[in-house]
Amino acid sequence: MTEKYQTEEIHEECGVFGVWGVPDAASLVYYGLHALQHRGQEGCGIVAVNDEGYLKRIKGEGLVTEVFDESKVSSLPGSMAIGHVRYSTTGGGGIENVQPFLFRHNTGDFSLAHNGNLVNSAQLRKYLEDRGSLFQSSSDSEILAHLIKKDAIDRRKPRIFAILEALNMIEGAFAFLIMTKNRIYACRDKYGLRPLSIAKLGEGYVISSETCAFDTIGAEFIRDIEPGEVITVDHHGIRSRQYSEYKRHAMCAMEYIYFARPDSDIEGCNVHSFRKETGRLLAREAPADADIVVGVPDSSLSAAMGYAEESGLPYEMGLIKNKYIGRTFIFPSQAMREKGVRMKLSAVKTIVKGKRVVLIDDSVVRGTTSRRIVRMLKEAGASEVHVRIASPQIKAPCFYGVDISTYEELLCAHKSLEEVREYLAADSIAFLSEEALFTAGGRNELCLACFSGRYPTALYQSIEEANKDGKF
Repeated sequence: MTEKYQTEEIHEECGVFGVWGVPDAASLVYYGLHALQHRGQEGCGIVAVNDEGYLKRIKGEGLVTEVFDESKVSSLPGSMAIGHVRYSTTGGGGIENVQPFLFRHNTGDFSLAHNGNLVNSAQLRKYLEDRGSLFQSSSDSEILAHLIKKDAIDRRKPRIFAILEALNMIEGAFAFLIMTKNRIYACRDKYGLRPLSIAKLGEGYVISSETCAFDTIGAEFIRDIEPGEVITVDHHGIRSRQYSEYKRHAMCAMEYIYFARPDSDIEGCNVHSFRKETGRLLAREAPADADIVVGVPDSSLSAAMGYAEESGLPYEMGLIKNKYIGRTFIFPSQAMREKGVRMKLSAVKTIVKGKRVVLIDDSVVRGTTSRRIVRMLKEAGASEVHVRIASPQIKAPCFYGVDISTYEELLCAHKSLEEVREYLAADSIAFLSEEALFTAGGRNELCLACFSGRYPTALYQSIEEANKDGKF
């Protein structure tokens, strides 16, 4: 059993990282994946290409530091490598679904890593299986590899043409890295739902889901890969192709609100700055008659700072997070679940006692953790707890690689604002408006599907069918 079945937390599917043309590339990928660990804690892997052009893979279930040690990283020589950290959505967990995938083929071996989720995976899998494809995993990510290799009519053509054709058959959110013995292809979905950037390091290049990983290894940011773009990185340098004329910049709002590290920049906007601005806007939209502002560690702290600055209330560290807690807990009883929350978070009694607290959180999904935190603050002596959420109400499932579940599990999908307040036992509650998200990022487009129920892509499967299948 994995963590997503016991906690209220939401999880992004994964992160990708690639290095081309830098000695000991696998060691750099190791550090890059460590910087992206927040994007997936279920499994990780690295594939490297040695000087003879042979692709070798090491992968495993667990954190980067659990799967890799110095001897394993050093057994992956070469100046080119890609890596992946995973939190499962489509296909579920298990070692067979841990990426990067590695494919041996008579036209040349290649490896593939994917961040996101394909909404037409069921249709494409049937299409491929009807034509003889055999899948190694239940992950939708493997579909692209089979689409690339589905035809053997003209193998003299460069692989980029097969990749472009395959990308035009898939629908959904994705950032793909595809590595052959000579080059790395970096592909981003035409809606711009998932982030992907490229940087320079020495004479080589680095590609990452988030820019924070560039800083870890000293790479210099070049630019974001554009929606609908495929970047080829090899001895020619960087070459760009567009696989789709239809393009949007509908970045997943939850990347800014929750998933990305605060030191990352996404499409020109710093994540910490975005969150701090949402806190300021929240203070204007929903002021509270209170004494102190407290943020829920860690992703809500930036918004709490912004709320405090705008409201003129002091920002206090009223909640402390235990950073040494294990990543997975199985709680067989309600009593143990309650203790589990206290193991992760504890209230600072001397700070909150007798105070009217504005509690800032980034989002409310199922509401169970939020309710426990409100109770924890009141048990610590807070006289009032006013909940302020730095995002709109989550009312719809996500089909793009975030494990936001069924309507029944989403607290705000079936309760009025007053019923949500009563469930959380808060003295008042307010959520940020959708308009404020655009203002905070200085953007015209964002994917707000989990808030509004308006999806940027066709879904190929109804929400009712997805709920019945247990996918959401």
